[in-house]
Amino acid sequence: MKSMEKIAASENFTAANVGKMNELSDYVLELGPEVKIPGKVFGGTTVGATGSDFSFQSFAPGTETGFLHTHKNHEELYFFLSGQGEFQVDGKVFPIQEGSVVRVAPAGKRSVRNNGKEPLVMLCVQYKANTFTAEDATDGNILSEPVVW
Repeated sequence: MKSMEKIAASENFTAANVGKMNELSDYVLELGPEVKIPGKVFGGTTVGATGSDFSFQSFAPGTETGFLHTHKNHEELYFFLSGQGEFQVDGKVFPIQEGSVVRVAPAGKRSVRNNGKEPLVMLCVQYKANTFTAEDATDGNILSEPVVW
C-alpha cells in the first residue's frame, strides 16, 4: 500500500510528499477489515502535526463517501482542488468545484459525491473547534533577517 514520503525534517519542521494529485487513487485508507476507502490518505502523523490533521482524497466519477459522519470535537475545512461534485451537510445539498471551500462544525452530518466526469480531489483539514481566537490571528512575526537561498 502506498504511503506519504517524508522528504526533509529538522527540529522545527517536517516536510512530506503525497505525490501527484492524479495518483491519489493509489492510496487506500483501511479503517477495518471491511472498511476500505480508496483514494484517501491522512498526513498529520507523517509531518508530526500537533494541532490538526489533514487528508487528501480523490473521488472517481460516480463515487461518493458512502456514509454520513460527524465529529465529537473537530471542525473540518474541505478545500476542493479539482473536479466538481456535491457536498451535503444536515440534508442540504449544494454544488462544489475546484476552488470551493466548505467549513463544517463538529455536529454537521456531512458527505461528498462526485457527479462530474473527472476525479474530484479534495484536501480536508481537521482541527479542534472553537480554539482560534482574535489573538491567534496576529500570531505571526515578520523577521528582519534576510532570506538566503
